[in-house]
Amino acid sequence: MSAATIALLVVAALAAWAVFVFNRLVRLRNQVRTAWADIDVQLQRRHDLVPSLVAAVKGYAGHEQALMESLTELRTQAMAAQSSPQRLEPIEDALQQGLDRLLAVVEAYPDLKASANFMQLQSELVEVEEHLQYARRFYNGAVRDYDNGLQRIPDVVVARAFGFQDADYFQAGAEGRAPVEVEFGQ
Repeated sequence: MSAATIALLVVAALAAWAVFVFNRLVRLRNQVRTAWADIDVQLQRRHDLVPSLVAAVKGYAGHEQALMESLTELRTQAMAAQSSPQRLEPIEDALQQGLDRLLAVVEAYPDLKASANFMQLQSELVEVEEHLQYARRFYNGAVRDYDNGLQRIPDVVVARAFGFQDADYFQAGAEGRAPVEVEFGQ
């Protein structure tokens, strides 16, 4: 074999490797995007429940007006910030805390707890939260696989050459880990 043939084979092997790595990174990036879309769907379901929950509780817990207004405002902010995990995380953490406070307030109103409408809304919220947890875990797993693919040597050469960027994990902020505090107003 001549030197030219060997050089041609090396170039062909490198090109085949680069195509393989590029296609794998595209597949992993698309999986991250799909996983984010799944989170978006679950967040939208949660956001759709907020007005109904607020309306159901409003008549019973008039002194919790600030909480109701806060939930409505957080829902609006969350719907506007759904493009990135970094922007959405603190808003969703605050919204989750507000929903937890709302459900804790309900404990003081036996008539509301017994309401079929409220029970249905609460059941739907629990279901949405379970789906949201799964979607977040799936998304973070997809991000892990994608970021590992970007950072692996020698694949990092292809990743940087074609402008692939690390993805962001969707994490609960410190305020999302704190226990919910409920104060009953006068």
